[in-house]
Amino acid sequence: MSGAAITTVAELESVIGRTPPPMHLKVIDHLDVGALRWISASQLMFAGFGDGSGVGITLAGSAPGFASVDAQELRVPLALLDDPALAQPGAAFGALFLLSGIGETLRVNGRVAGIDADHVRVAVDECYGHCAKALIRSELWAAQPAHAPDDSAAFVAASRFLALATIGAEGRADLSPKGDPAGCMAQLDGDVLWFADRPGNRRVDSFRNVVEQPNIALALLIPGANRIAVVRGQARLTTDATARERFTVKDKTPLLAIGVEIETLDLRESPALARAGLWPVHTETDIDPAELFVEHIKLNKAGGIGASLARATLSVPGVTGLLKKGLDKDYRDNLY
Repeated sequence: MSGAAITTVAELESVIGRTPPPMHLKVIDHLDVGALRWISASQLMFAGFGDGSGVGITLAGSAPGFASVDAQELRVPLALLDDPALAQPGAAFGALFLLSGIGETLRVNGRVAGIDADHVRVAVDECYGHCAKALIRSELWAAQPAHAPDDSAAFVAASRFLALATIGAEGRADLSPKGDPAGCMAQLDGDVLWFADRPGNRRVDSFRNVVEQPNIALALLIPGANRIAVVRGQARLTTDATARERFTVKDKTPLLAIGVEIETLDLRESPALARAGLWPVHTETDIDPAELFVEHIKLNKAGGIGASLARATLSVPGVTGLLKKGLDKDYRDNLY
């Protein structure tokens, strides 16, 4: 794979920047009231399971409340996982919960604490909200029920959403959402699948993991369809101009392109998507993502003057509304 390959975390951060310290403040070590409500209302979860040898990705879904939770543990029925064999005791776990009609997503990371007769139990280490940019770019919630192509190349070309599962050198899993218009979400070039980095929540976890351990798994979606493409392979990061320019949208060229040397590409129906019945959107919720972001920062246990000032600032009346306005402006001005 040619081009300016990125092989160290320092090189990665020199291209896309370090995660700003305030971004770490939105991470909490348990499922708070807002997260419990979110998961109880969610119809779909993307989940990555892995260890030092690699990672796999699957979906789980059904009617709202398919997953049961308390502050420290997430429980998912094995029967509602598309690939329950991935859930092994001790495996690292990274998940993304979607909420019908809402652009923001909820991320939960941890480790499989055990497998009961009919559930996988996950001990929660991290929980935080993720911005809406990927879902906005993919127009995920604007979709209507649709049939997906049977051909892998045609499916990849029509895809608009990608869930990326990675695992780092310390054995921690990460599952990150990506979204783009059809034709710019992912492209096949022989045995290599390409996609690009876009502005998001400014955390570099997934790409740091790729630098440390390049075995990845990803799931591609065509919003409206119940078929997915699951890809496993070795990923590499590059700043090569030709690789990046193929993903230019609205005159914005991404800073980073990701090439995956495909080991397997499996086009399959997803029972989880079929059960979730996401399209057309017909579910309404009073859950406010901006409020969840604020509460998570308040609950973050980080010490230091900066963290204390941030928590104090967020206790001022009306701050949730200001945060929402800031998010909306960022979604308009920094989508690509």
